[in-house]
Order: sequence, then structure tokens, then C-alpha cells
Amino acid sequence: MVVAGDDALAHRLAAELRGVYGERVTLVVPPAQRRVRPPVVGRARGSTLFDRVSAAVNRAAGNGDAPPGRTAEPPGSERVLEAAELTEAVLAEAGVERAAALALVHDDDEANIRAALTARRLNPRLRLVIRLYNRRLGEHIKELLDQASALATDGIDDGTAGGGDGGGFDASTTVLSDADTAAPALAATAVAGTSKVVQTDGLMLRAVERPPPGPGEVADPGLCTLALLSATTNDPAGADGSESSGPQGPRLLPDERAVAAATGRGTVVLETVSYTAPAVSGGRSVLPFGSLLSRRLRWSFAGLVGCVIGLAVASMAVTREPPLQATYLTLLDLFAINNPAIGEPVGRQVLQLFSGLVGLLLLPVLLAAVLEALGTFRSGSALRKPPRGLSGHVVLLGVGKIGTRVLARLRELNIPVVCVEADPEARGLALARRLRVPVVLGDVTQEGVLEAAKIHRAHSLLALTSADTTNLEAALYARTVRPDLRVVLRLYDDDFATAVYRTLRAAHPQALTRSRSVSHLTAPAFAGAMMGRQILGAIPVERRVLLFAAIDVGGHAQLEGRTVGEAFRAGAWRVLALETGVVGRRDPAGGGGGGGVSQRAPSGLVWDLPPSYVLRAEDRVVLAATRRGLAELLGRRVRERAVGPPGE
Repeated sequence: MVVAGDDALAHRLAAELRGVYGERVTLVVPPAQRRVRPPVVGRARGSTLFDRVSAAVNRAAGNGDAPPGRTAEPPGSERVLEAAELTEAVLAEAGVERAAALALVHDDDEANIRAALTARRLNPRLRLVIRLYNRRLGEHIKELLDQASALATDGIDDGTAGGGDGGGFDASTTVLSDADTAAPALAATAVAGTSKVVQTDGLMLRAVERPPPGPGEVADPGLCTLALLSATTNDPAGADGSESSGPQGPRLLPDERAVAAATGRGTVVLETVSYTAPAVSGGRSVLPFGSLLSRRLRWSFAGLVGCVIGLAVASMAVTREPPLQATYLTLLDLFAINNPAIGEPVGRQVLQLFSGLVGLLLLPVLLAAVLEALGTFRSGSALRKPPRGLSGHVVLLGVGKIGTRVLARLRELNIPVVCVEADPEARGLALARRLRVPVVLGDVTQEGVLEAAKIHRAHSLLALTSADTTNLEAALYARTVRPDLRVVLRLYDDDFATAVYRTLRAAHPQALTRSRSVSHLTAPAFAGAMMGRQILGAIPVERRVLLFAAIDVGGHAQLEGRTVGEAFRAGAWRVLALETGVVGRRDPAGGGGGGGVSQRAPSGLVWDLPPSYVLRAEDRVVLAATRRGLAELLGRRVRERAVGPPGE
């Protein structure tokens, strides 16, 4: 496996492939003076990475023992190369011509596309995983690279390209976005009660975190229980909530016995598995009519309309005129274009005077409405300021790549948001302008910026800038204003996040603090794609990650020929649903070992499968899995394909 990148995602992805899947990895990073500090992924990883860098330098200098064209590293090893750009020579030195998969995870879309085109030319059989922020461009690039691979390998069948069907090979191209993968989890963390949603290609899975049931209460199990939360605290920090937290930490994919025995522990349950229509783009924004006039002006108009109706009714009573005629006379008096009521009854004269007075009041209101509407149209393309009475909103700090996707997700949930951004040219400001989201431009470290975002009345703070110190400073200052404020921090360094986590929890035990790493959330999805499987998404369970994947049953001994109950392995994987929209797939509610009646989604997805349903080779299932559980499902076949003649 070859991983090329310039930020934390590259290091985490390499560690995932090496530590979880046991793959040989070549990591291509920028030179030391341009490289970001790699995150700590497990204990003593920093020292081992330094040793590997030294070994890579020795090999690059010609001191290695491996002959050209042959890989000498054992399974689970890592080789590090330094290169300023991914040229053809660098990709050849990394072994792309012999690699099974290449991940291009630079923060620059153009650099990833250029390297992908070069790599596809060097090795048409290569499986490509590309990190792209531009969704539409990613779809076109995927089609282009797949077509190039198909044309270059047309008619090739030498039986040495890997396993699969009939000696074929998997040269697929997968385009992923770390922002799209992490945004649902970040948005759900910032809002209490918001479900964790995984949605891709029309398939939607929705999970929700439920608090521990009270005495005498029974928790709603949903479709199934995906995880048990930590027993030590409801807000885990440090080792609590991670894989090293022991039996008191979270338990992923527990069996029924473990769920029944886990009294007093919160749960993460699956609520929905369904197909949904793809999201429709909002297109151009249309200025709503309600934004033309302020609330005070609308109330003024309402009062004047009420006065006109009252005068019309009074005119009907005094003059005995029909309703339409009485209303017409009232409007003429209102605009001072009626003849004076000389010689008419006193009541009619008094009503005319009142109508003229109301008309005088109407003139400034009309003038204010015109001026306000003109100002609204003039500033329709400008950024909104937070309204005076705004409360219960989310303060989103940073609208870069990640912040933009989180902003879109929060607005899809109809959650009020106020953005804070220091860069007036940030990419997310265009979306904020289109969605009419209030924005405060300014450095959050300066006094008064968070106050302008109404932090004292906010529901939560979501700090998503790329600077750990900026996020921490904003969180600490916000806690001085609101000690009970819900805070979600994007922190890069694991050790730093642990120290901050524990300190904030100790200082504010009643407030919720969460730390989220984008690379930690997205690396498992990229790793699964490199192993040739579609990872639908990931949800965080405290400081662990639960993956959702779509897998063909054929070729997996742990699934094929087994019932759903037998295929379930606690703590590793669990079958959630069966896709039935493919020709040749059978109805599990019918015969063939199904038994019982299943509940069917209207679009060809069967969930709540009976435990006696037998999985066949032609079935395609959606399952939840831990990182190591998915590695066990995928790794055996990959490891068998990796064994080949010397030099392969």
C-alpha cells in the first residue's frame, strides 16, 4: 500500500493500514521542513516513526539490502519517503507499479488529481483512493480514471494481478472527502439529541445516543444496539472511552446478554436503515419576502390595517353605506383625496378626521418600508449580522473545508448558526451568504468577537479551525462567559487533546466537552476503500469509531452459508440489512432458510432480518463493524492475493 499526503490524515491512514490490517505501507510525505508533525497513534509511535524515517533515509542513500523490484519489508512495516512533489519518478520509487492500492490524501485537490493521472498511467491495475473536496469534479475524475484503466487492461488476464473473479483485478477508483465523512459526526456532537447519520448513494443509517434509563424504566432498543457507552462517566476523557479504557469503556456491537447486563449505561442504538432520494441542490438563493421588512415595521403595518378596518366598520354604521362603498370612502379619506364632509352628519365628519390622521401616520411607515426594502436588496449579497434576540444557536468557529460542510449539515437540520471567521476570503462565506447565516468577521482571540456572536446565549460552541491553540482559547473564553456551555473542539494532537479534555472536565464537571479529530474519523473509511470495500461512513462512539460497510457475501467464509445469527460476532461485526434491488437477489421473508416475516423498506432494503436467514454468495449486506473486525473480514482475502511469485 502506498499513502501520499501532507497532513495528519496521511499519517493516521498509514498507521491504520499497518496496525489494523497488517499491510506493508510506503508513506510519501513532504520534506521535514514542510511536513506537519504526525499525530500520536498509540503508544511509542513517535519513536518508531523516527526510526523508520532514519531507515528510509538509509535506503534512499543506497544502504538498504532489498534488491530493486522486490519488497523486503515484513507485513505491518512502514517505509517513509520524502518528496516535495509527486512526480513520476517519486511514484516509481514508492513502488506504485507493484502496489495494490494508492491513497492520495493531500489537502490540495489539484495535486491529488495530477498524481492520480500519473499513477494510473504507471499501473492501470492500481486501486486508487483520492481525497477531493469538490464533489462534482470527483465524479468526473472517477469516471475518467476507471475508463482509462478499463482501456489499458482490456484483454489482460494473466492470473497474477490478484484474486477475485477469474484472475481479474480490482482497479477501481474511489473518491472520498474527509469533510463529508466527518461533518455529520461533528454536527451531531454539537447539538444535544441530534442523531448520528451516515448517508451515501441514497442509503441512510441513523443512530442516536440514549441516556441510561431511570429506575423502573426500559430503554428503547431501536432496531439494534450498536454500542454501550462508558460506565465510568457520561463524559469520557483521556483513556476513558478509547480502546485502552478496559471493561469500563465503551463496548461496540455487544450481544443481547451484554446489553441486558449493562444496567446504568447509555447506549447507541440504530433507528433507521433506508434508502432516500439524493439531496437536491438549493441552487440560487431567493431573497425571502419576510426579510424585506423588519419585525417592527411589519407590526406597524398590521396596526394600520387594523385601524383602516375599524374605520370602515364605523363608516358603515354611521352612513348606512354598503361594505364596499364604506371601505372605498374610508380609503379616499385616508389618502386625503375625498371631498370634505361639509353638511354631512357629525359622525361622518369625525370619521373623516380620524381617517386623515391615520393617513398621516401611514406616510412615514410607507417611506420606511421603501428605504428598508432598498437596503435589503442592496445588502442581499452581504453577510448578515446576528439578530439582537438570537438565542439557543450554535457558534461555529471556522468555515474552511470542514466548517463549510458542518454548516451545511446544521442548516439541513434547521439549527440556527452564527459563524465566526477571521479570513474574509474563506470558502464557507459564500455558503453562509447564500443560506442567510449570520457571520461575525474577526479574530476570535480578540475581545468582543465571541460576544458579537451572542456566545452568552448560545447552545454550543463548535471550534473547527486548523489551529489547536485558537480552538482552545475560544473554548476557555467561552466557558468564562457560560460555564455550562457545550463545547466541541477540533484538536489535532492526541496527547494535547487528552490533557485539555481532562482539565476541562475537572474544571466544569456539569458542562459537556467533546474532542474530535477529523483524521481519526475519516482514516478508517479511507483504509477500507484501499482494501477494496465501500465504507458507507463512520460514527464516533466516545473515542472509538464504528464503521458501516456494504459487502458482497460471496468469498467471505465468516458470512457465506451462515445464518444472520451465526454470522454476528460480538465486538467485531453485525449484519444490519440486506440489499434486494439487484437482479437475482431473493426475498429473505420467503423460503430458502429465511423463516419469519421481515420488515421491508419501500426501496429494496430489508432490515430486521430474522436470525435464521441464511446468507448466500449472491447477497449483498450492509453491516456495522469495528476497525479490527472489518480488517478481519477483508484482510484474509487481501493477504492471500498478496502472496505471489518473487518480485511481484
